[in-house]
Amino acid sequence: MVQGVVIIGVQWGDEGKGKIVDYYAASADLVARFQGGNNAGHTLVVEGKQTILHLIPSGILQNSTCLIGSGVVVDPDNFLTEIGVLKKMGIPNLENRIFLSDRCHLILDYHKHLDAARENRKGGKIGTTKRGIGPAYEDRASRRGLRIADLFNESVFEAKLKENWDEKNFLLKEFYGVETVSMDQFMTKYREIARQLKPFIRDVAQILHDEVSAGKKVLYEGAQGVLLDMDYGTYPYVTSSHTLPSQAALGTATRLPKDTLFVGIMKAYSTRVGEGPFPTELNDAMGQRLRDTGHEFGATTGRPRRCGWLDLVAVRYALRVSGIKNLAVTKADVLSGLKELKVCTSYQLDGKKLETLPADTSLLSRATPVYETFEGWGEDLSQLHSANSIPNALKNYLRFIEDFTGSKINLVSTGAGREAVIDIQKAF
Repeated sequence: MVQGVVIIGVQWGDEGKGKIVDYYAASADLVARFQGGNNAGHTLVVEGKQTILHLIPSGILQNSTCLIGSGVVVDPDNFLTEIGVLKKMGIPNLENRIFLSDRCHLILDYHKHLDAARENRKGGKIGTTKRGIGPAYEDRASRRGLRIADLFNESVFEAKLKENWDEKNFLLKEFYGVETVSMDQFMTKYREIARQLKPFIRDVAQILHDEVSAGKKVLYEGAQGVLLDMDYGTYPYVTSSHTLPSQAALGTATRLPKDTLFVGIMKAYSTRVGEGPFPTELNDAMGQRLRDTGHEFGATTGRPRRCGWLDLVAVRYALRVSGIKNLAVTKADVLSGLKELKVCTSYQLDGKKLETLPADTSLLSRATPVYETFEGWGEDLSQLHSANSIPNALKNYLRFIEDFTGSKINLVSTGAGREAVIDIQKAF
């Protein structure tokens, strides 16, 4: 019996992970977030009402206990804002259902200022969300980071904060020409934040260890996607953390259950937010049709997503480097009504066939996609709930994905709502 399920995207993020986490969380005892920060937006639609969460695990709308592990960088402003939103929604008992690791590194105001200054500087654009994620991870790696535990030792926190603030303030003022707030304002703010965070702080690693040992079912929620991984993504147009499912154990500081299933979430087509190579991008009416029908606007920034045909070369690569063998396909309904679909099965580069992603992203940016064409389907998928009801054209499309990638499709999402799912094989 499966005791653990790790969910991560296998494209450039925005694959619809939030909905799948919400769906699987109905069968899980705990949901644990293990990497990233509030640069990921997970959109949930329950009974027609949309909720967007950036940091708190999507399983909070089910009955699961939600954990934020030490691999996550935490913006306390964002965390407390989301707590407020959930309270207004009437979600009860949050202090006993959401636990935040005291080992998480903090995203502080100067991280956000620095992130924005870099993005706004001519020639430095990566396409970040300007949420301070990268600078916070930089401080962690350089051993300058401040952790949640530091908030509760005021003299230590103030000393570390001043040292960092002097350095960041010099860089912001002298190099980027940006004015920032004073040190005194910082300390006043973070004293109050410490008070508000305290009810949620726990030793998350110990909780997970005990619960896994007791046989509880755990859903591990990743942010972003494999193609945004620091090492194996389209560097430098990547996020600032490791996004592979193997990060689940490191980012929660506990062993995964013996029987753990890795599930990759992928769209039935491709999208990307921000800069970086995107071989199948459609800058035409079809790209706009996918964007409009799929409501492809970033949940965190509101930016329109770049849209294109499904790139199975990229997906197959992502599955290989991550070890994922099971897939959940989202937004198949967005393709309904198209007479013809295209799928990229290789690239052409300087007259040669390319069948995987090169490490040099400048090569990928020059590659042109080679497509196979498939018959589309006209059926409305939103009312379908069994594998037998899937239209033949969609069955052929899904079967090709399985054959090409060597994976198995466990679930197909057929609409935005929680109920719009064809669950071919249960995860738990």
